[in-house]
Amino acid sequence: MSSIPGKACGACGFCCKVLEIAELEKPAGPWCPHCVETAGCSIYQSRPDVCRDYECLWKGDRGLSSRLRPDRVGVLLMEDPDSDEYRAVCDPAKPMAWRHPLIFMHLLSVAKSGRLVVAKAGLKAWRIWPNGECGPCV
Repeated sequence: MSSIPGKACGACGFCCKVLEIAELEKPAGPWCPHCVETAGCSIYQSRPDVCRDYECLWKGDRGLSSRLRPDRVGVLLMEDPDSDEYRAVCDPAKPMAWRHPLIFMHLLSVAKSGRLVVAKAGLKAWRIWPNGECGPCV
């Protein structure tokens, strides 16, 4: 992914908190033990492939404003590589962060484009429909 000016991780690291990393036996929610505040990954050179392959959607999309940086809104936006699902992944401690007005407007616009949009927090998930309705996924 090419670098976009103003789109650096900086102090973010939100992906190191909300994503499950099976290779490190790290569940979704707690900080990765290898994430050092303001310094990034302490095992960066030997990090697992899942971490190497991860691409932050916010960093790669010029259309997502700096106000949508994951740590600022509590939501990590991502594409499911195995389906057409667009996801808003929240910290399990703040499962409704996807309802932040800026995030919800973005999710609604993605749903209106015809994509399947799902907000997730731990084991909970909600579908966002193009008409603005949302409800739990079963």
